Amino acid sequence: MGRRPGLSVRLKLTLSYAGFLMLAGALLLAAVGVFLVQQGWLRTNERGAVRATPGTIFLRDFAPTAAAVMVFLLLFGLLGGWILAGRMLAPLDRITQATRTAEAGSLSHRIRLPGRRDEFRELADAFDTMLARLEARVAEQQRFAANASHELRTPLAVSKALLDVARTDPDQDTGEIIDRLHTVNTRAIDLTEALLLLSRAGQRSFTREHVDLSLLAEEATETLLPLAEKHGIALETGGEVTRASGSPTLLLQLTTNLVHNAIVHNLPGRGRVRVHTTSGPHTALLTVENTGERISPQQAATLTEPFQRGTERVHTDHAGTGLGLAIVATITEAHDGILTVTPRGEGGLRVTVQLPG
Repeated sequence: MGRRPGLSVRLKLTLSYAGFLMLAGALLLAAVGVFLVQQGWLRTNERGAVRATPGTIFLRDFAPTAAAVMVFLLLFGLLGGWILAGRMLAPLDRITQATRTAEAGSLSHRIRLPGRRDEFRELADAFDTMLARLEARVAEQQRFAANASHELRTPLAVSKALLDVARTDPDQDTGEIIDRLHTVNTRAIDLTEALLLLSRAGQRSFTREHVDLSLLAEEATETLLPLAEKHGIALETGGEVTRASGSPTLLLQLTTNLVHNAIVHNLPGRGRVRVHTTSGPHTALLTVENTGERISPQQAATLTEPFQRGTERVHTDHAGTGLGLAIVATITEAHDGILTVTPRGEGGLRVTVQLPG
């Protein structure tokens, strides 16, 4: 709904300055008049009429001058107020222009208002910070959309190629094509479900309950124990009762993703995964460590982005979707937690999830 046009802030400030200046002038003239009365400049006779005294003459001559002074104060207040208001509101004009530039789609523009800190400069700095975060988020979403399109296009292209082969070559083994189509479609379904889970976790549309992270860690490791045994990975679970507040389903998904990543990103046949829970004064900590190849801190910092893979998967039958840590990061953020990914010196990663206790 549109607003009706009104007076500009600059005009309102100008009128305010002029009004206060006129009020000060009127009070000053009134004080002069009171002083004249107290000094006896205005005297009356027995009938109450003002006698023609020097004071009366002075007052008669002073009145036009006082009116001229008030007119001067009015004009001076309007002109000076207009100039002062313009200088004071100049930073606001720059902020407005930056807002319109951002509205047009350019998020790289920054105000960078010079000078010492005041209300306008704090507003400009906060707006620059918001633009920087918004630009980074938009760039991340664009990369996510491009990567998601690429990841979804791959199984669809493979399915189309297999169907083309089956249609053009009647002698092709149908059972083999069906098995490959089943594998490709399963991967596409897993990817789609992961994208849906990533979207739902970010909406925070869940009911918070009391959750014991140690029980979730035991359930996740028990579920993934066959996968670990198949890859020759030793699983170790320990810690104490660690209570947190959140969605049991999402936190179980978070724990499962961490353990699954720790298994598939490991040393085949001789790797190790350690899951540990700790309870602090006001926090609940879940730590998952694994052995594996050495990862640089710069590379570790990008692993929580969608479709980022730190190393090549050691087994193609569990290639994953590239969304494991991205889902973990989204669930952690939805629970007002902190996710820390740190490379271990001897290889592998240490991932810590800190949740409110």
